[in-house]
Amino acid sequence: MSNVNIGRRRRVLSPLIAGLVVAVAALGLAAPALAGKPTGNWANFTQCPLGNHPSVELCIFAETTSGEFKIGSTAVPLEKRITLQGGTYEESGKVKFVNAANGETLSKTPQTVPGGLLKIMSPEFFPEPLKKIFNEFIDKGITGVTATTEQVGEIALNFENEISGKGVALILPVRVHLENSFLGNSCYVGSKAHPITVELITGTTSPPLPNKPITGSLGELEALESGLLLRLKKNSLVNNTFSAPSAEGCGSQILFGLFTGLIDGAVGAEVGLPSESGHNTAILNGTQEVGAAEGVRASE
Repeated sequence: MSNVNIGRRRRVLSPLIAGLVVAVAALGLAAPALAGKPTGNWANFTQCPLGNHPSVELCIFAETTSGEFKIGSTAVPLEKRITLQGGTYEESGKVKFVNAANGETLSKTPQTVPGGLLKIMSPEFFPEPLKKIFNEFIDKGITGVTATTEQVGEIALNFENEISGKGVALILPVRVHLENSFLGNSCYVGSKAHPITVELITGTTSPPLPNKPITGSLGELEALESGLLLRLKKNSLVNNTFSAPSAEGCGSQILFGLFTGLIDGAVGAEVGLPSESGHNTAILNGTQEVGAAEGVRASE
């Protein structure tokens, strides 16, 4: 790696990450194709896309273990682990994100919606045929609802912003999949065409009312493997300025989708959709790991 390239990386990446890349160059490690699974401290980078994208320089693994995702009046606590994994490389002075090798960049982890079906619907104005079907679900006790956040666009990372606490650290274009026997398998808030775009930061937000500013945290930094692997513990990424569109596709399996629009409207009315900026919140607490690609390869 030339001194020119090293200098360019120092300007684009944070000093800590740039130092990691420089350290790899100093070791003079070769770049063979990914042959086996990473081991030891590198084990979390199994899905780093080194084999199908040789230009990847850094491997990313993050897991959210607590927090919440609130849209409108419905807040869903993040009680089950969500993982984000992939890799990054530099192109034309910008850091590019590469999806995980197995395509599961953002894990599809169902989270329980407090209050279930009764919480997110208001069926009083349903026509009698639909009200009867709804009541049958309630009578059978089938009221549990899960919400799954799914990636629907290109993710963007900025390590320098994350470490400095200034600017956007992580951009997640997502949709929220609401699932229940009554809602069916096609009930979504957001889509590929109209994603919920969450711009997460470690600094302090400036949301419109009624939301109030909240602050994230870089967390505790730990350097492993001679500085080739960085781990951020107690990391917190936040945003409460994003907006969310209307619900779509809810109840599409009921009577051949005859009442889909009505059920979409009922979900939206109760949850508060579409939900403008100032009414939504994302708080992702957990751990992040950033590892040098050649360190991952050497660990196999």
